Amino acid sequence: MADTPVSRRSFLGAAGAALAGAALAPGHAVAAPYVLRRSPSRLCAVASSNGLRGVAKAVDMMTQGADTLDAGVAGVKIQELDPTDQSVGYGGLPNADGVVQLDASCMHGPTKRAGAVGALEGIKTPSEIVQLVMKYTNHIMLVGRDAQRFATSYGYPIEDLLTPASREAWLHWRANMSATDNYIDVPGSEKLVKTTTGTCPMMLVNQAGDVSSIVTTSGLSWKVPGRVGDSGIVGAGQYTDNDVGAAGSTGLGECNMLVCGGFSVVDNMRRGMHPKDACLATLKRVMAMIPARWVAPNGRPTFQLQYYAVNKAGVYGAAAMTASPFAVCDEKGARTEDCAVLFS
Repeated sequence: MADTPVSRRSFLGAAGAALAGAALAPGHAVAAPYVLRRSPSRLCAVASSNGLRGVAKAVDMMTQGADTLDAGVAGVKIQELDPTDQSVGYGGLPNADGVVQLDASCMHGPTKRAGAVGALEGIKTPSEIVQLVMKYTNHIMLVGRDAQRFATSYGYPIEDLLTPASREAWLHWRANMSATDNYIDVPGSEKLVKTTTGTCPMMLVNQAGDVSSIVTTSGLSWKVPGRVGDSGIVGAGQYTDNDVGAAGSTGLGECNMLVCGGFSVVDNMRRGMHPKDACLATLKRVMAMIPARWVAPNGRPTFQLQYYAVNKAGVYGAAAMTASPFAVCDEKGARTEDCAVLFS
């Protein structure tokens, strides 16, 4: 049934008629007047471009009544378990010692709770572990070996996360660290994997306007062992306020942490900004805060950073330092779109 505008005058008139009818016909039930209103939100999930399958999965689950965070975990798990995605989970690119260390965090808007892990080794799906931290402890963040021990206490096996492709990429990187090291350079014709900062964040809102966010990553490739990036930090890699919306990030985590990027984007939306504009404003804040070593002589950043956001109404947006796609799914289906850019 289509929504029909109802004026105050006609509403009061209908109410009066109903009451009068009730008085004139004792013993007969009279239906109370009502006003049709639109749903407070529309289903939407937004993610980095590698999360295209994930946003489709998440929206399908929310359509069937799944909780927003459950849907988000199911969405990013697709990438965590995909050995060809070297930015997250199984097959992620390792640190300088050849060890895959994973970071993740989540927030659940309706319950105002969060969970996070940092430098987690041997567990393919850190997205599931951060949800367990959130649900079953009074803590928010666990790290390193104790995060692993927590995961195994819930039945998760310790596995080797290096795939042959990821191991080979690390071996090539190690062989070309510098011109004076003791390793033999690989032939110039062989393709080398450059340093990557890949991640899979996802922000979601359902028909009731409930919001959640989650992000998972293997972090900066070839990083110093023990490094935890923005994805493991609530308020940086992702942030949710159920009264406002959610935001997440990919790119160089150190730059994002300097401005608490996830929180910053949500706070911009709280002040009334469109999600896209909220992301752009935070990118400008990043450029004002970063050390000079991350800025080229022409004033442009030497790194990539992207923000993705959705507000409580289901309106979404994304922005990046330079051209970059992102994934979104709503009533129009799953697709990729282009981020707004700070530097064209």
